Amino acid sequence: MTGLQATREIRRRAPDVRVLILSMHDNEQYLYEALRAGASGYVLKTVADRDLVEACRATVRGDRFLYPGAVNALIRDFLDRTHAGEEAREDPLTPREQEVVKLIAESYSSKDIARELVISEKTVERHRANILEKLGMNDRVQLTRYAIRRGLIEP
Repeated sequence: MTGLQATREIRRRAPDVRVLILSMHDNEQYLYEALRAGASGYVLKTVADRDLVEACRATVRGDRFLYPGAVNALIRDFLDRTHAGEEAREDPLTPREQEVVKLIAESYSSKDIARELVISEKTVERHRANILEKLGMNDRVQLTRYAIRRGLIEP
């Protein structure tokens, strides 16, 4: 399970628990996914010596904490999207489709996915077709990149 998956699961099982992510990923997409997953804060390992104590205190108080570069990235992204007239998008995939994407990205065959999820191979193929259509993608490589960006698998 990745950190993002763990965050989602913790928040699903115990919504009052606060999650502070300590990450090596200085990547806007990963940051967004952490926030969507329910993280209360996001600290880069490279600046943990400077930010970690403050982040822990903020999280305990019930506040959110983002490293300064993340705040700038969020503001820039928000302004770019606003100027382009874009609205925030939610993940179009169902939880089951996300499971299928994760397994595809981990190089499971349709037969292996069917066995793992206790569904038929035909259902796996239907999920795959639906996923590719929803995401406007064509192949496993694109799905793998998507899975990494969404935190379904570690890069």
